[in-house]
Amino acid sequence: MAATAASADARPRPGAVPWVAMYHSVGDRSDDPYRITVTPERLDAQLGWLRRHGLRGVSVTELLAERARGGGRGLVGLTFDDGYADFVEHALPRLRRWGCGATLFVLPGRLGGVNTWDPLGPRRPLLSADGVRRAAAEGIEIGSHGLAHVDLTAADDAALRAETAGSRALLAEVTGAPAAGFCYPYGAVDGRAVAAVRAAGYRYACAIDPGPLTGPHALPRAHVGQHDTAVRLLLKTRLHRLRRRPPAGV
Repeated sequence: MAATAASADARPRPGAVPWVAMYHSVGDRSDDPYRITVTPERLDAQLGWLRRHGLRGVSVTELLAERARGGGRGLVGLTFDDGYADFVEHALPRLRRWGCGATLFVLPGRLGGVNTWDPLGPRRPLLSADGVRRAAAEGIEIGSHGLAHVDLTAADDAALRAETAGSRALLAEVTGAPAAGFCYPYGAVDGRAVAAVRAAGYRYACAIDPGPLTGPHALPRAHVGQHDTAVRLLLKTRLHRLRRRPPAGV
């Protein structure tokens, strides 16, 4: 499909920080105090908007690889945090429909559990090991979100190693392959956390708004929620360009 003026305007420009969207749960949002859930219908509409504007959602690994080759103009990263069980039921069919890939950040220390870190609830089931393997078999990149969803900036040295290197080793036992990516719980990141993630062997890591730490191991992301209709998505892609140019390697 030929790109329209609007679609060309929506595409990220070469040299900009990679545009990476951050999702969480996909399903029932009747009780959603943290506004982390989108309905399947809204996700479907958002992915359709991307495609109509000459964009395609991909995993972060694919996005960074294409950029390293000098391409990737029409690609955006899609990430889903926490590894909710509804990903397989609701997100996967929509990603397949629109020909999109994604990165799913899971908590290997909580597989089959619930999101106990959210004090207000509601309690949402997390993917089991079998669910994670099913997502991987469907072509979804699996990354680590740490072992138990703790703030790495408040972790002692032993906990920091467990959450980074330890979660990567445990996740490899589940999927049969080492994870390339890490995602900082709560988006909380400092230089010490970045150093631990890099030392653990991850090739990249996602944050939310890492400021001067922006780089391959602290990629900024844009939250995409239920209220992000076509106009809001277009504004988010445009505002994304205002981020400072990335350091080498992003």
